[in-house]
Amino acid sequence: MATRKAEPEKLDPELLLRAYATGVFPMAESADDPEIYWVRPDIRGVIPLDAFHVPASLAKTVRKGIFEIRFNTAFEQVMIGCAQQRDTRPSTWINQTILTAYTSLHQHGHAHSVEAWYHGELAGGLYGVSLGSAFFGESMFSRMTDASKVCLVKLVDHLRERAFTLLDTQLTTEHLKRIGAADDPRKDYEKLLAKAVAKPASF
Repeated sequence: MATRKAEPEKLDPELLLRAYATGVFPMAESADDPEIYWVRPDIRGVIPLDAFHVPASLAKTVRKGIFEIRFNTAFEQVMIGCAQQRDTRPSTWINQTILTAYTSLHQHGHAHSVEAWYHGELAGGLYGVSLGSAFFGESMFSRMTDASKVCLVKLVDHLRERAFTLLDTQLTTEHLKRIGAADDPRKDYEKLLAKAVAKPASF
């Protein structure tokens, strides 16, 4: 995985979009570390939108309609939720520089949140970046069982409806592989990326 230090004060929307268009994204070592690094993985996680599989138990949860799903109503709250330390994730790569940069990108219409609400409280969510017909998933969190997973299901439905062609998960996990995620070598990924970025779509 190739990394290169970035200049935090230059992490503006234009630079971020140029980076995503070439397969690069920023990360921090931890929430307390102000430095930002550009990352270009040798292997990239991708969920083919036509191969997305919803496990039966999750499909049942979606059908029950436990959560109210909203888009782009609490972007910063979702980022803060993703950045919070938990037992399953004792550290985070989202620092204040990342939070500020992506909030600005959201204000420019290129960063989006999918939110699961339960009785008026934010129960989970995810956020990511859109560019052309590509969506780059950044992070997700849950305060209730399956909240972020339901958000992912609704995201995929939304991307299909809006004629998106690429859902980039950056890296894969066992859960993502169970629902259809695949590991693509960088050269293969960059071909998919170029086509997706060149095709217009509206989130």
